[in-house]
Amino acid sequence: KRRVLEQCIQASPFLAAKGPVNALQEIPIEQIQVNPFQPRQDFDSAALHELSQSIQQHGIIQPLTVKKLRDGTYEYQLITGERRLQASRLAGLTHVPAYIRTADDQQMLEMALVENIQRENLNPIEIALSYQRLLTECKIKQDALGIQVGKDRTTVNNYLRLLKLPPDVQIALRSREISMGHARALINIASTDTQLRLLQEILKHGLSVRDVEARARLLTQGKSTVKQPAKAQKNVTFQALGTQLGNRLRTSVKIQPNPDKGGAIKITFVDTQDLERIIKLLDTSH
Repeated sequence: KRRVLEQCIQASPFLAAKGPVNALQEIPIEQIQVNPFQPRQDFDSAALHELSQSIQQHGIIQPLTVKKLRDGTYEYQLITGERRLQASRLAGLTHVPAYIRTADDQQMLEMALVENIQRENLNPIEIALSYQRLLTECKIKQDALGIQVGKDRTTVNNYLRLLKLPPDVQIALRSREISMGHARALINIASTDTQLRLLQEILKHGLSVRDVEARARLLTQGKSTVKQPAKAQKNVTFQALGTQLGNRLRTSVKIQPNPDKGGAIKITFVDTQDLERIIKLLDTSH
């Protein structure tokens, strides 16, 4: 048992770094309280039953990690191994192997988060939320976070960006209706309404990641305009004002600005009667 313990500690850097661990023990499963800091929310029932069958046949290969409780109904509180605990209960086990350690609430949260990120099939939103909790609640610096979870900084940032997506997109990602690639393409679209419209197209027509990336590029390029020189911008403005006045007078109007300041307005009329009509429209005294 001591050899197994040493091997497991060597294979688990966050276990080795968090302080003393007692020897491996068999503890009553009914005395284990679930981890209140468990970051995983969704457990696949089919996978849980498969794990349960494996435990029935081979036993628990990787022990749980718990801490001793001083008061209350339960004697132990789970730190890591939520799926193994649930599967063991399904398998009808009365006792499970576990390491008993001393840990405060923050250490429990940190260990549970890191263990889940490294070893469980979390959906991308659960991973992103775990990273966010490590940053905010465990006070881990972003540079150190990548090292602790075994990911580079870019990967961590890509997950954290998912939390900026609209709730509907996050739900679709969480339920695996869309992939991480779809979500990363949607992030590049500035408009929330456009993101949601494109999400519906993905769900309805089964768009591939490449399809979504291509549409996102078109939408982004369509909104990025080259800045015009000040003179060109003024000409466009005068042209628009001329069109606006021409529509009101029901004739052609051209505004001709001077290079320095001021300018002239050219109003076209057909005959004297048409000129009188235009003058009446311009007269604001009536």
